[in-house]
Amino acid sequence: MKRRDFIAGAGALTALPWLAGCTPAAPLVTVLRPGLREGHALREAATLPPPSGELRCGVAILGSGVAGLTAAWRLAREGRRDVLLVDGPEPDGNAAGSLLGGIACPRGAHYLPLPDPGLAHVRELLADLGVLTGGLRDDAPEYDEQALVHPAAERTLADGIWHEGLLPTSTAADAAAAARFSADMTAWSARRGDDGRPAFALPLAASSSDPALRTLDRQTFSRWLEEAGHTHPPLRHYIDYAMRDDYGARPDRVSAWAGLHYFCCRRGRARNAEAGAVLTWPQGLSALTAGLRRAAAVRTLSGHAVALNERRAAVELMVQTADRRSVTLVADRVICAMPLHVARHIDPALAAALPREALPETAPWLVANLLLDGFPHERAGADLAWDNVVLGGQGLGYVVATHQLTRVARPAATVFTAYRAGWGDAGEARRWLASAGEADLLEFALADLDAAYDRRWRHRLNAVELVLRGHGMAIPTPGFLDAPARALRDRGGRVLHAHADLGGLSLFEEASWWGERAACQLLG
Repeated sequence: MKRRDFIAGAGALTALPWLAGCTPAAPLVTVLRPGLREGHALREAATLPPPSGELRCGVAILGSGVAGLTAAWRLAREGRRDVLLVDGPEPDGNAAGSLLGGIACPRGAHYLPLPDPGLAHVRELLADLGVLTGGLRDDAPEYDEQALVHPAAERTLADGIWHEGLLPTSTAADAAAAARFSADMTAWSARRGDDGRPAFALPLAASSSDPALRTLDRQTFSRWLEEAGHTHPPLRHYIDYAMRDDYGARPDRVSAWAGLHYFCCRRGRARNAEAGAVLTWPQGLSALTAGLRRAAAVRTLSGHAVALNERRAAVELMVQTADRRSVTLVADRVICAMPLHVARHIDPALAAALPREALPETAPWLVANLLLDGFPHERAGADLAWDNVVLGGQGLGYVVATHQLTRVARPAATVFTAYRAGWGDAGEARRWLASAGEADLLEFALADLDAAYDRRWRHRLNAVELVLRGHGMAIPTPGFLDAPARALRDRGGRVLHAHADLGGLSLFEEASWWGERAACQLLG
């Protein structure tokens, strides 16, 4: 996957107390809190200095995450050149990337599943960026070999041994439970509603509206799993990991419809890859956002909108620039590609239409990029993979940023990217992130690495980048399919909304669809 005014304090660069009795120098730790300063600016808009100038454009896009950049790309493809992109507090949003020790790595979402033919706009943009290289409209197109995840793709640590894949099958009981669950998900994936549409599809709008299927949204996924007999503990650990990874919450907080959607909505294939392959890059999905920026060639303003007023003849915006100036931006139309909890602060009409209690619940993220001067000694079992998960672990495992670059020999240095999401109550988790010191944050981030390698691996650790997002992703809780935010898709006027929050699933495919939809609406 990414999206914050919750954290007290600014980004810091500090050396931490390290392991007692160890000689290696403590690693340098950078703590990044995207949107903290900008969140303060939203609350203090009335105290901003008077505008230092005025800008005009035909279309203003507020936010440069996947939705905003997709909208910019589509408008450019259709010949619109009067577009201004206001980057927002974190350029590229949850798809941002980083460079640590000269090694590219993700600050957020790190892969994209292969899109099926129903995601025509995703395939088109991938073709435009040179990722999809042949058979655009085929069931199984050809993709750039550099972008297809290289083997080994995934492994899981269970009972002290690394196993290939993420679904545990090391014992007869494990294999039987996995086979039964897989067969059940295959059947649900093939199911169609009374309207002829797939029960579960991407974008969400392509899924069936059959009331018999939508009743799944009234219960939790945990309850559905119990009723379906999927209770084998290792299987449930895997499902728990999957829900935290995509939705930021455990199955007892997630809608059963959303839980099934995770396993049943994707049908993409590639002519030159095995089933289940994904697209990935060392820097994660920022490879795609960078490509969209190049393809759109859009004029960009570094800053963020702090006020929006829709007039009869135009939309008037106040923007605080990256150098702390205030400027007035007047646009004929606006695509607001901001998270809903942020957009409410700048748009009085949206705040009136969408009360705070109607906002989707959001989960915090912690992403840790770890610069290593070599690779840790491995346990027995499967070799180091791109994605490495500790079964029942506290975190979401770690990905290896240099995996796609390795051909014959490993590089001398690498970056492991560890993820944490879905721990405890979301509000309590945000408060903990707000109060925790750097040492506690680092220990929290390294839990899965310590479980995989024991603490001796830390001798390899030279630098750390911690990225904290208080509202990293929407949680699809029971009832999310009927959330009031969905009504915004039909909101008239000069302001259009485009963000994954509108559908309730924080996925690249969903975010890009909202950007595509807004651009096409604007184009008429």
